[in-house]
Amino acid sequence: MSPLQAISLALGTGFSSGLNLYATVATLGLLERFHVIHLPEKLQVLSHPIVLGFAVALYILEFLADKVPYLDTVWDFLHTFIRPPAAAVLAFGVSAGLGSEWRWTAALLAGGIALTSHGTKASTRAAANTVPEPFSNWALSIGEDLLAVWLTWFTTAHPILAIVLVVLLLILCFYLLFKLFHFLRSALRTL
Repeated sequence: MSPLQAISLALGTGFSSGLNLYATVATLGLLERFHVIHLPEKLQVLSHPIVLGFAVALYILEFLADKVPYLDTVWDFLHTFIRPPAAAVLAFGVSAGLGSEWRWTAALLAGGIALTSHGTKASTRAAANTVPEPFSNWALSIGEDLLAVWLTWFTTAHPILAIVLVVLLLILCFYLLFKLFHFLRSALRTL
C-alpha cells in the first residue's frame, strides 16, 4: 500500500468510523476477504470470520438501536468513547508501511476526524429526536450507514478524490455543528 493510499484510507475510515464503526470494520474485512484491497498484515485479521461475524452482529445491533429515538442518543453517547480511539487504531494499522512519525500522525488525524464526524452525527440525531415523526431519524440512520460503507470503499478505489471528499465532509460537519450550536442556544433562550 502506497503512502497516499494509506493516508487516504486512514482519513476515510476515520470519518466512516465516526459515523458507524462496525460498518467500517465489516467493510474493510469484506474488501480484504474478497481481495478487493490488501490491508497491512496487522489489519488482515479484520477479514477473519470471527471478526467479521462480530462486526456484522454489532452493526445489526447499532442499526436497530439507531432507529429508536433517544436510545440512539444514549448509544451515540457511549460510542463517543469507542469510535475515535478505534479510528485511531485502524489508522495506525493502515499506515504500517510508513515511518512511525507518519503512523502517529495518521492515528491522531483519524481520531480527530472520527470525533468530528461522530459529534456531528450525534448532534444532528439529537436534534432530529425533537421532531415527533420517526422518518427523519430513520432516513438519517440509513444515510449514515450507506455513507460509512461507501466512503470506506471509495477510499480504497480513489485515494486522491477520497482525501478531497473527506475535507469537504469535514467542512460540512463544521457548518452543521455551527448551525446546531446556534439552534441549541436559541432553544435555550426560548425556554
